Amino acid sequence: MSALILLVFMGAACIAMPIAHALLMAAMAAAATSDRVPLDLLVQQMVAQVQSFPLIAIPFFMLTGSLMMGGKFGAALVGVLSALIGRFHGGPAQVGVLSSTLFGGVSGSAVADASAIGSLMIPWHKRLGYPAAFSAATLASAATIDILIPPSIPLILYALSANASIAALFVAGILPGLLMCAGFMFMCWWVGKRRSFPRDRSPFDMAAFRMHLLYALPAVLLPVLIVIFLRFGIATPTEVAVLSTLYAGVVSALVYRDLGIKRLHQAVVHAGLATGVVLLVIMASAAIGWLLTFDQMPKGIVAWVGENVHQAWLVILMMNLMMLFVGMFIDLPAAVLLLTPVFVPLATAVGMDLTQLGIMMVVNLAIGLYTPPVGTTLFITSALAKVKVGQTVRELGPFYLVAFGVLALVSYVPATILR
Repeated sequence: MSALILLVFMGAACIAMPIAHALLMAAMAAAATSDRVPLDLLVQQMVAQVQSFPLIAIPFFMLTGSLMMGGKFGAALVGVLSALIGRFHGGPAQVGVLSSTLFGGVSGSAVADASAIGSLMIPWHKRLGYPAAFSAATLASAATIDILIPPSIPLILYALSANASIAALFVAGILPGLLMCAGFMFMCWWVGKRRSFPRDRSPFDMAAFRMHLLYALPAVLLPVLIVIFLRFGIATPTEVAVLSTLYAGVVSALVYRDLGIKRLHQAVVHAGLATGVVLLVIMASAAIGWLLTFDQMPKGIVAWVGENVHQAWLVILMMNLMMLFVGMFIDLPAAVLLLTPVFVPLATAVGMDLTQLGIMMVVNLAIGLYTPPVGTTLFITSALAKVKVGQTVRELGPFYLVAFGVLALVSYVPATILR
């Protein structure tokens, strides 16, 4: 059964069928050809997976991102960061990295980050004379910081699938996200200095910086409040999601005064459509995961590894390589839901904490978002910059180096993320 699922799924994916539909087709094909799996039971498993209270956090975090980034917050954020670091080597590119990091505390979606920040930053970079391909590479990689800094939709999906703590995962993702941000900023500085990229040479204007900071402060406080509420147990992740939406609405309406009926409608529709896509992927992945478990595939993998691999570090390396490979071809939410049931028994067998596994998985799959052939953020920023994907890939080398360094720390130094 497992072989049939893999064969049908790969065949459907090769003809560019949407991932959720490909997963559903593979599940139905396996169930239809097996006399051990009733179709009605398979449908029950699919529906049961989305009847979860923590899932309510996903549409609210998406709506928060739509409300904040659809208005004046983006311009305010770019203004304060430009005034702060625009004069350094690679400063405009560093502004893009920091913007993505701060936006990570709002939306929880790398795709939303790449679209929103890219549409703001790339035209500005072009006006300054930055190479469009380097700008696209910077933002494609920096957008993935979004799914490490809380809130993170992939971490919510992992927590539901692995029965892990969402709050613990959110807190654990902060340091790797900040390390990724610092590493990307250093690479922007190094490349900017080596290639003499243009930068703002005007003297620092403290009055202008204070004005930009004051204007952006209400929105910048949101990710800080989210972390405080989660870290000290003031509210659950679902309650935090609802409160963040309320906060975003109040800030947009009363502070920035750009929240009208039309933009509210657009934000709700966008969040609803994005949530529908995620839920369909969850249902399809649940069907596949249940079938693989029914076929005892995870147990078989654990048994094979136990017989042939005897070093924990080698098991972790094998998991990393498999995650990197899968992340190159499958969208991140689907990959998380498919790989979690397989790797949780393996991680337990080698004594790895489930929180560490979750962060390691998300870092791995995040790299796939800007790696060909199916890198989502890679294609988005390349399209916004109007450059070929190959040109963008050639600029990604320094950012891959940082990402793999953080991945190594997360994988082999648990103290990096566990408290």
